[in-house]
Amino acid sequence: MSDNFQELADIPKDFVRDGSLFVKRCTKPDQREFIKISQAVGMGFLIMGAIGYFIKLIHIPVNNILVGGA
Repeated sequence: MSDNFQELADIPKDFVRDGSLFVKRCTKPDQREFIKISQAVGMGFLIMGAIGYFIKLIHIPVNNILVGGA
């Protein structure tokens, strides 16, 4: 019984320790790296937006045909 309680008590300690080690290893991106990440995210937004636009563009007439154009 005591071993089970000790294992349960160690879980938050291990989580906090691992989290603090992870944060210590992380570094802030420099300006060049930040610009590259921002460009990649921006391109992703544009691509996903274009895909969504074309799907909606195709969906509206197909939906009107299927529903009967009421």
